[in-house]
Amino acid sequence: MADGTRAYDFVIVGGGSAGCVLAHRLSADPACRVLVLEAGRPDSWWDVFIHMPAALPFPIGSRFYDWRYESEPEPQMADRRIYHARGKVLGGSSSINGMIFQRGNPLDYERWASEPGMETWRYADCLPYFKRMESCGEGADAWRGGDGPLVLERGPAKNPLFETFLAAAEEAGHERTSDVNGYRQEGFARFDRNLTRGLRWSAARAYLHPVKRRPNLDVVCGAHATQILFEGQRAVGIEFTRARRGRARVTAGELISCGGAFNSPQLLQLSGVGPAGLLAQHGIRAVSDLPGVGENLQDHLEVYVQHLCREPISMSPALSPWRRPWIGAQWLLGRGPGMTNHFEAGGFARSKATAEEPDLMFHFLPLAVRYDGSRPTPGHGYQLHVGPMLAEARGSVRIRSADPKQPPALRFNYLATQRDRDDWLAAVRSAREILSQPAFAPFDGGESSPGPDVRSDREILDWVARDAETALHPSGTCRMGTGPEAVVDPASLRVHGLDGVRVVDASVMPTITNGNIYAPVMMIAEKAADLVLGNTPLPADPAPFYRAPI
Repeated sequence: MADGTRAYDFVIVGGGSAGCVLAHRLSADPACRVLVLEAGRPDSWWDVFIHMPAALPFPIGSRFYDWRYESEPEPQMADRRIYHARGKVLGGSSSINGMIFQRGNPLDYERWASEPGMETWRYADCLPYFKRMESCGEGADAWRGGDGPLVLERGPAKNPLFETFLAAAEEAGHERTSDVNGYRQEGFARFDRNLTRGLRWSAARAYLHPVKRRPNLDVVCGAHATQILFEGQRAVGIEFTRARRGRARVTAGELISCGGAFNSPQLLQLSGVGPAGLLAQHGIRAVSDLPGVGENLQDHLEVYVQHLCREPISMSPALSPWRRPWIGAQWLLGRGPGMTNHFEAGGFARSKATAEEPDLMFHFLPLAVRYDGSRPTPGHGYQLHVGPMLAEARGSVRIRSADPKQPPALRFNYLATQRDRDDWLAAVRSAREILSQPAFAPFDGGESSPGPDVRSDREILDWVARDAETALHPSGTCRMGTGPEAVVDPASLRVHGLDGVRVVDASVMPTITNGNIYAPVMMIAEKAADLVLGNTPLPADPAPFYRAPI
């Protein structure tokens, strides 16, 4: 790909969740030439660490699969640098994540639409795009799609600890719901996962691989975008580097940044789009002074409340290193513990009766383990992940220099507000309440983390500060809107004041959604494809949704 010799109608920077959707939809027109630039490696079919659901701890922290970001020291988190995994592979983080598929609450999108200029992002406007992308294993209905590219499977939850957990949630006063992605999110149920027949179904597998042989679609891995090329206020191309091949550039009718909440603002800032003071500090000529680029960073934190299990029924033995070859062999035959991501059930609850929507998320695992696969205690155990979903904290993503290879400075300001701290107290107490119900009595060997000595408000918050991990949901840093801090136009996702450049990924969310963000990102990309192509948007779907009586 020689310098200046190739021209494309669309250049998509980032072959992650959103980029794969756009590549699929935009290249459907054979007259459109589409290029995808992915900085990571290919998602080869033989790579068991990507495709086996139970192998999900292995890519996390590996330099081959993970960009391995770290935050700046977080003042309210014991000055810890919080580790942030981001996918360094085709499919992006959908190739290394926990495979949990959650749309969020319908009120998330109603809240978006209440902002000036955001009227076309109501739940009724988003629902048709959720349905278009899904092939729901439980079948299509008024809320779910049945023939989309993204195959979903409901967790079987056959281990007896799952039914114990669901029964305990009811004993604690929570209701069950038939589908957290359907009419009613609030409640407890088996969870949807983006996997099928024991295989991870990433965005690349769902959207990109079925169309990768289209003659008008090029996908280049190992291509690190360094700068958007502008002529005046119009983006005309992209410069990038490839290992052992040096710099290259291509021209583009439109440039679409799909790098995610860290890399999209970083690329814009490196290209002269962002806060003028920050750009000047690093000697970058300002193309457009947009103060909101890199601001409004949001995320979810979570902790694991862990218990020992008195009966030998947990999945903990599957973590033993000596069993891994046998688990791999079983998986190749289509059976065994390698077929699941273990996140098969959980739920959503309100932290207080006056909450308008459920603002706490729970995931139950029939084993005790850290996200990186390490075991905190020997023997059998189980755990409940919990975290508040609607934190007030806002942070930033800012370049440290003009060097594209230097990671940006990430500041989240976790636990910075009193409401966030109060929500955390409610979250931990709610998790403990569920795990202390009579349903667990035959199995409960005692709380191993945080442990019985952590009881007071101060002790709980100190434990959260020491032990909480990111749920890996960074978002909001190129927010949609029309106000002074907005970065992209809600009606087109074009960067305000510029031509030829759009942003389509989690960074455009004005506020984070209530749950894992993979599904909302895919919906945004589906909706963006119609906006980019000038298609008539899918008709609004007025399907009703549950509103809590408050």
